[in-house]
Amino acid sequence: MGTPYETDIIVWANEQAALLRAGRFSDIDIARIAEEIEDVGKSERRELGSRMAVLLAHLLKWQFQPGRRGSSWRRTIKEQRRSIAAHLRETPSLKAALADPNWQVGVWADATAKAIDETGLDLFPEDCPWEIEKVLSTDFYPG
Repeated sequence: MGTPYETDIIVWANEQAALLRAGRFSDIDIARIAEEIEDVGKSERRELGSRMAVLLAHLLKWQFQPGRRGSSWRRTIKEQRRSIAAHLRETPSLKAALADPNWQVGVWADATAKAIDETGLDLFPEDCPWEIEKVLSTDFYPG
């Protein structure tokens, strides 16, 4: 086989794609290709979670620091909502993550950690006080 996976994943991926296109199925690295395909889904979930955590952190800052509200926070909230909506349109199966309680707990933990780091406040709710639909609504700004 060509370039080892561990040496240069990009070269390896291009070689694997060329082997697939050439129909040389016995030469491809089936196990690693399967892992990489599964990782695509994990990566998409992480991207959604990261954007949701940023959105939630900004909503927390909006609620708990009303005197600091400004156009920058509003732009970040709008941008995250727009990006999340686009991500869900492009990958509709990710909507299942939004309803997954374990995923929600992890995202909320990330959001509160971000909000604590950015504000110095440590008074945020232990659980998300808003429904996901409300969080994603363009009209929702807490407080």
